[in-house]
Amino acid sequence: VKQAFRTEPRNLTVRMGATAVLKCEVLRASGTVQWVKDGLLLGPQRSLPGFPRYSMIGKRGQYHLKIENAQLEDDTVYECQAGKSESSYAIFSNPAWLTVQIPPSQPYFVVDVTTHWVAGKKYDIACVAPDAKPPAEITLYKGEPPVLGYFNFDTDGQAERLERDGALLHLFLSVAALICSFWPTCLPLPFLQPIVLFLIFLTVPPEPPYIIGLDRDEVRAGRILVLECVSHGGNPRATLQWTKNGEVRSTSYDTVMQKARSILKLKITPADNQAELSCESFNMVSPSPLFVTRKITLSGSLEAVEGHELTLSCYAASSNPPVHIRWWLGSKELNNTVITGDNGGMTTTSNMTHRVSREENGLKLTCEAFNNGTHASKIETTKISVFFPPQKVWLDSPPEDTPLRSGTRVSLVCHSTGGNPAATLTWFKVRVFVCESQCLSGIHTLINDSSRVLSLVLTASDNLATYRCDATNEAKKAISASTKLLVQFKAVSMKITTKQEVLRQGEVLMLECLSGSSNPKADISWSVVEQEPRKDLFGGVSVRSTLFLNLSSQHHNKKVICQAFSHVLAEGANTFYHLNVLYPPEFSPDQPTEILVVEDDEATIPLLVSANPEEISCIWLHRRERLVKGDPGLYLRHQWSDDHSLEIRNVTRKDAGVYTVKCENEESASQTSITLDVHYGPSVKAEKDPVFVDLGGTADLICVADANPIISDMFSWKWLVREETQEDESSILTIRNVTRAHTGLYQCTASNDIALPASVDVQLVVQFKPEIQKGPQWRKVASRGDGTTTAELVCQAEGIPRVDFSWEKKGVLMDLANPRYEERAVREGSFHASTLRVVNVSATLDYAVFSCIARNSLGEDKLDIQLVSTNHPDPPSLFRPVSVTHHSVTLEWIPGFNGGLQQRFRIRYRWDQSAGFLYADVFPADATTFTVTGLQPETTYNFSVNALNVIGESGYADNNAVLTITTEGQFGVTPTNYWQRYHVADKNQIPPCRSSQSNSNKYESGEKINAAAQRTLIIDSGSEADSNAYESYAMVGEGSEEVEGGKRADEYMQRQREG
Repeated sequence: VKQAFRTEPRNLTVRMGATAVLKCEVLRASGTVQWVKDGLLLGPQRSLPGFPRYSMIGKRGQYHLKIENAQLEDDTVYECQAGKSESSYAIFSNPAWLTVQIPPSQPYFVVDVTTHWVAGKKYDIACVAPDAKPPAEITLYKGEPPVLGYFNFDTDGQAERLERDGALLHLFLSVAALICSFWPTCLPLPFLQPIVLFLIFLTVPPEPPYIIGLDRDEVRAGRILVLECVSHGGNPRATLQWTKNGEVRSTSYDTVMQKARSILKLKITPADNQAELSCESFNMVSPSPLFVTRKITLSGSLEAVEGHELTLSCYAASSNPPVHIRWWLGSKELNNTVITGDNGGMTTTSNMTHRVSREENGLKLTCEAFNNGTHASKIETTKISVFFPPQKVWLDSPPEDTPLRSGTRVSLVCHSTGGNPAATLTWFKVRVFVCESQCLSGIHTLINDSSRVLSLVLTASDNLATYRCDATNEAKKAISASTKLLVQFKAVSMKITTKQEVLRQGEVLMLECLSGSSNPKADISWSVVEQEPRKDLFGGVSVRSTLFLNLSSQHHNKKVICQAFSHVLAEGANTFYHLNVLYPPEFSPDQPTEILVVEDDEATIPLLVSANPEEISCIWLHRRERLVKGDPGLYLRHQWSDDHSLEIRNVTRKDAGVYTVKCENEESASQTSITLDVHYGPSVKAEKDPVFVDLGGTADLICVADANPIISDMFSWKWLVREETQEDESSILTIRNVTRAHTGLYQCTASNDIALPASVDVQLVVQFKPEIQKGPQWRKVASRGDGTTTAELVCQAEGIPRVDFSWEKKGVLMDLANPRYEERAVREGSFHASTLRVVNVSATLDYAVFSCIARNSLGEDKLDIQLVSTNHPDPPSLFRPVSVTHHSVTLEWIPGFNGGLQQRFRIRYRWDQSAGFLYADVFPADATTFTVTGLQPETTYNFSVNALNVIGESGYADNNAVLTITTEGQFGVTPTNYWQRYHVADKNQIPPCRSSQSNSNKYESGEKINAAAQRTLIIDSGSEADSNAYESYAMVGEGSEEVEGGKRADEYMQRQREG
């Protein structure tokens, strides 16, 4: 018969670590069936030795190849084949490919992060997801939405058949995207966590600047012009410079928030007329400097300071005759000087010099040109301004003795009266001009011509600083008012210094903390040796504190903070010193000292170690032997990862123990130990089996288990004789006051929830002195004494240890060498039997009392057996009811001596006012329990039992005792005192039954309780001998628990074994 494939393997794809099953079924396989992996035969055994993850599974005719924990090495072609046999040629299946899919490793970016990225230019970002099979799909993100416009590429991975997949993005950064930095991320599929690569810093040109502080195009000579140039935006912030007529005047500037600013102070001179001031802003990516230009114009006017001279010229055009020029100030004519000009003296210029007073302020100055020839005149009128200083200036400010907190905003108001023009109020701080526009420290707000507000956010420099308000105008005479501020401020600076350049574990580091000026004096929180405070800037005091620190590895990369705290201000300033502590490898307090693993699982012993320098090398040792990574002698079970953690595959209990790891760097070496606790299921054995114990003593049954862990409730004991279970936390089962009933098998079961429970059986043997069976059926043996029969006297005893028998006749030890006597002993466990055969029994010689004596090391027992002639049986004994229902009664008794012949039993019973007795023959004949059925509910009956053999019958049981029993009611109600025993001298005289029922002879027929039993009812009118009517009913009978006296010893032993 040819062999053929029923099922051939098919191509299969699984994920790495999963279980793969390639199916193969062969019909009528007669040759050797095995698998071929890439041309390599795996072998015909189902366990496939040499390939621990491979096995053949399935029922008969099925040869499925099961590959557990699929790896890259399993990715190849497989073939199922059945070899050639005598009845069939070899067959080969179609090749089947097993494809193992491997998720990609952690993706990473390839990009130059050292250069600045400029808005408007293009840059390439490559995202690589290495070692994937099949190739990974990559998605790039910028923020939340995915980035579009990139393309994927593939390269070879680290291992054969693995691929390195990537995505390349041409990224164009617009100006709008440059306001905030962003993190590009890439996300390979199958899903991995996004990788945050780096923060991109974009460079952006600043916005064009603008100038604040030039309200008019015309300024007066001698004035100090204060201008502020502001430029917003840009990354980095803009660089500002001032130029005048192309010459650089200032390059100082500062940055605040999102803007840069520069302040230019310029004293105006006549040479500055028509000068061009320019402010430029630029950074590294500005294509060219951005600027704005203002033209400043200086012009004169009819103005003079009180007491000074005013010089004016009045020019008249050419005329003929020349004109006469006169000057009028109000109604007063002034002196003048006339100069004849060009064109033949036809032009006239008049110069006038006049010392002005404040009363002349606002008067009209008139130049009149009168032509004497024409008598016509032409006038030009204008007003003059006389400048005079203000009269008074005063301040509204906080009291000088009131402390103010730094950061508080206060307003200083300067008032002035008098003067022409109205006074210009200027604030000075310790002789330094206060800028009129200060974004952070305060601004001026003009209330009216005679008041000015300086709004300040107080800083440390304001403490004890004199703020002065000068009231000035063109009169060039200033009057002032000043005040001082008392400001409380925290330390303006903090600095930590040390003389040690290299810090090592175990050294003492001295740090010195210098707290800058503060008011009041600040308290340094970690001060160890504090020096006396000294006066410092802004009227405050500085504090110096020294800290001595015993360096340890815990201090590495930590910041030592020095804080100067002012309890008055409830705030402080702080700074920190970054510690770089060199130390040898040190193991974390969280380093596990014990690792739990279940046998056959994979164990990972993590290594939590730190060091500075961080480059370390580590070796692992187990039982003082160095472990080698991927050691072929250990089936490549030992591996460790980049963080030096040890991985053990297929752990066995032999791998348990202490593992030592030694790590070393440039500083020194350290080591630690980790205990691998391998949990495995129990195996048990009995320390001693069997266990012997004397009757009444204490027995210890000891169960020894090899397991890990040993748990408190691991052991349980079961008595197999009675199926009783006892939970015990100990492996020792102690039985006190041992009785013979405790004899038997005990099962110890150990379970620690790791594997299946294990069990062992322990035999408990209770030792006791011999006990001989002594029932009435054992005390007599009957045999004819005519010399033709053989009598067997059976002595049965139970005892441990071994029981030995001896026989006496009439109190004299018998000589068993006499051929008329034969003794045979049988032993089965604790049961022993001795049978004495008396050959050719003689009434004269052998009708006597024989004594059986059973002995062992614990004592002895004796039984007298009387050898008599065959006769009718003895009456039964212990006749009693077992159960009662509404229509039946179950009775039991102990048989007496059978007279040497087969005996049977008969039940006699009657009810109240019955005409006679009813008799039931017990079946089987040797049964000692019998159920009488067909009875009436709630009726009282009298019962007796006797024995019969072929010679005759015995008297009734228990000296002609009668059991009076009342059946239950129809619904299960049992009458009180439902049975009672009576003894009568004459077995034919039976007391009345006292029934509550009427005289009824009704019976329930057809009850087939036991088809093997049969009852005969004898209706008797008063005499048993005259009974001749019978009625057959179905009966119930059970076998006796006792052994008849005439049974052979081996039959008894057989019943003991069966029972």
